[in-house]
Amino acid sequence: MSQPLDDRYIRNQQTLSAEDQAVLGRSRVAILGLGGLGGGVCEMLARIGVGELILVDGDRFDTSNLNRQLLSCEANIGQYKAEAAAQRVGGVNSIVRVQAYTDFFEADTIDAMLAGADLAVDCLDSIDDRFLLEAAAARLGIPLVSGAIAGVTGQVTVIFPGDPGFEAIYGPRPDAGSQGREPGHARGIEKTMGNLAHCAMFVSALQVSECLKVLLGKADLLQNRLLIADLWLNSVEVMDLV
Repeated sequence: MSQPLDDRYIRNQQTLSAEDQAVLGRSRVAILGLGGLGGGVCEMLARIGVGELILVDGDRFDTSNLNRQLLSCEANIGQYKAEAAAQRVGGVNSIVRVQAYTDFFEADTIDAMLAGADLAVDCLDSIDDRFLLEAAAARLGIPLVSGAIAGVTGQVTVIFPGDPGFEAIYGPRPDAGSQGREPGHARGIEKTMGNLAHCAMFVSALQVSECLKVLLGKADLLQNRLLIADLWLNSVEVMDLV
């Protein structure tokens, strides 16, 4: 006989079955990058009821994050984003288990950080880091949900081990460029186009939707497809990558 649902999840019912909720409660999701995208993904997965979150970000909040990053506030400027994320999850849903890393991942540490995860979520701002994450996810045999934003445009895709993945979007890894890490500062196209809060929340919501579909075995994933949205133009397009 199944256990009754926690009242906190009662509004999930009809959209999610009791079996779906139980699957999510047993799931372990790694979120890499806890800024504009990662903060939204973290918040929503905790509220929906994913059982364990691995939170990875070596950066600290600064005042430039306040315009868009859900987890940032004036009181936590200077705090590690991973610490703030863990505290937020604890305040929203104490049932969720959290493992927080206040270090940037490297080639020799990322596998250990992702150990035991069912799914990884790319909320990064560096193409090089995305390729590094994709390679680690492939080694560990787990899918990857990727999101990126610039200005009021965003993109989302889902990559399973063996898929063309980021090469289909950015080209071969050696040609992808190296932005380097500048804690507290945007990298790549973000630096020139900026980011607005509503675009970050929109794209993070799309990422969460794909996360749920992956974890629950639902159809119509963005696997080998790239969703591109422009919020000024009210346009959403999905293009095939293979």
